[in-house]
Amino acid sequence: MSTDTSEPTNTPTNRIGARRVATLTALAAAGVLAAAGVASAHVTVHPESYAKGATDGVLTFRVPNEEDGASTTKVQVFLPTGHPVLGVLVHPQDGWTAKVTTTRLKTPVKTDDGTITEAVSAITWTGGRIRGGQYEDFDVAFGQLPDDTGQLTFKTLQTYSDGKVARWIEAPGGGEEEAENPAPTLRLTAPDGEAAAPAAKKTEAKAADADDSTARGLGVAGLLAGVLGLAAAGFAIARSRSPKP
Repeated sequence: MSTDTSEPTNTPTNRIGARRVATLTALAAAGVLAAAGVASAHVTVHPESYAKGATDGVLTFRVPNEEDGASTTKVQVFLPTGHPVLGVLVHPQDGWTAKVTTTRLKTPVKTDDGTITEAVSAITWTGGRIRGGQYEDFDVAFGQLPDDTGQLTFKTLQTYSDGKVARWIEAPGGGEEEAENPAPTLRLTAPDGEAAAPAAKKTEAKAADADDSTARGLGVAGLLAGVLGLAAAGFAIARSRSPKP
């Protein structure tokens, strides 16, 4: 019985299958690139982190325009009131008008200057335009950040001239997958003093260990010198007592 070892011919079926594979590969690649473009175009807050309870700082909300055929005409940032940001001030933005909304806090915040019962809950910028391929930075100063949470999520609505609204409102879930419409999120880290304390204690412990090791080394060296001294003395005494020839 013979075995056919010839290469497969380029039949219509093979050509169709090859075209389908190429098409699917191209679509998959395009989908990955499109997803990457969307992911990189969401609203973000800078810097990405501050120390808990930080005072007298600035948060910058960066708003890119991901629509080629429409401009961003309205930006609305919502500030958390469960962990309020105190002493909010909005930096004037050329071409934009800012409206600040305040809310009465369910739980007043006690500070060195007194008890705070109201805080800014939203800032709305209108009147300007962010065109396709451009971005705008909106600066917000604060008097004090909360010290009782690990992050702050600023849900944001971005309205375009064609009526479309991009809702950047998803809080990070802590998983590996990035949210489809992530909200600007600020990480709050341990204050510098608290972060430095464990390191200082560790350094002190290492120094103590080093001192202890040095002391033990000197003790052993001293003991060894004493033993050698006694041996030398014994040898000298033995020589002095031995009969002379």
